[in-house]
Amino acid sequence: MFRFLIRRTLGAAVILLIISAIVFVLFYAAPRDPARIACGKVCTPETLALVKKNLGINHPLPVQYWDWLKGLFVGRDYAAFGNCKAPCLGYSFQNREPVLSTIMDRFPLTISLAIGSSVVFLVFGIGTGMLAAVKQGKTLDKIASSASLIASSMQIYVIGVFATYLLVDQMHWLDRANYTPFTDNPAKWAQGLLVPWLVLSLIFTANYTRMTRSQMVETLSEDYVRTARAKGLSRRTVFFRFAWRGAMGPIVTIFGLDLGTLLGGAIITESTFSLQGLGMLSVKAVSTNDLPMLLGVVMVAAAAIVVFNIIVDSVYALIDPRVRLA
Repeated sequence: MFRFLIRRTLGAAVILLIISAIVFVLFYAAPRDPARIACGKVCTPETLALVKKNLGINHPLPVQYWDWLKGLFVGRDYAAFGNCKAPCLGYSFQNREPVLSTIMDRFPLTISLAIGSSVVFLVFGIGTGMLAAVKQGKTLDKIASSASLIASSMQIYVIGVFATYLLVDQMHWLDRANYTPFTDNPAKWAQGLLVPWLVLSLIFTANYTRMTRSQMVETLSEDYVRTARAKGLSRRTVFFRFAWRGAMGPIVTIFGLDLGTLLGGAIITESTFSLQGLGMLSVKAVSTNDLPMLLGVVMVAAAAIVVFNIIVDSVYALIDPRVRLA
């Protein structure tokens, strides 16, 4: 296991390096000139050159990337901002603040949104899918399959508005979406994010219901499951000890990717509920051509997906004894 983690960690570092190089070139070779935008309406060539120097983009593109990469490990000096301590993702072109500190300010909300919604859609999605598999072909199976098909076709920005109107404005059952840090007040933290959790988890719940049902139905027909039944093991033992573990492999894989993506920012959900997480931060960075901020958010999202892929591969060995990590 240790050798596997070392290899995967080194591989992840190489992948992130390649991603950073590609994204850096795409962003900084874009037609729009961030220095000219920051310079304002009245911009002389002398002022434009000064702005480029202050922003650290007056060098050729390979030199800019090397300076950015070096800043991750040893820090970096900016003419306009001073020293940026490692790990340095640069300074925002818009708010003149370190990119990393801004991302860390927004990250707790995104983590809260991702973890809370994940708990909801895992519990209800997997639970409903398992019940549908047990009752295959019966009324409960048909209802669950139909409901999941309808829910998966819904859009978050429609469900979010409807849920807020119905549950908050009309029935007053839940609070309007807002974010309170967990350390300040756990109760208000949960109350303020309950509606976004439910809305975000609805589509995921539908997908996990259909995925769990199909995997369980397929696994229940495997030879080793029928052998366990023939040996006289109880239905509950066969279901949870053999069939459930065999069906969880693909689900764990998809969950790792989904959670990594959510940690990179649930853009539509955050926009719908005006939550200031990484998703809204990336939208603002795109609209203002804030390239350092956008690059930082993309790298955080990529790192989350890569890390959770490693975790998923490790969990495989715990779920399926046939898998061995060398």
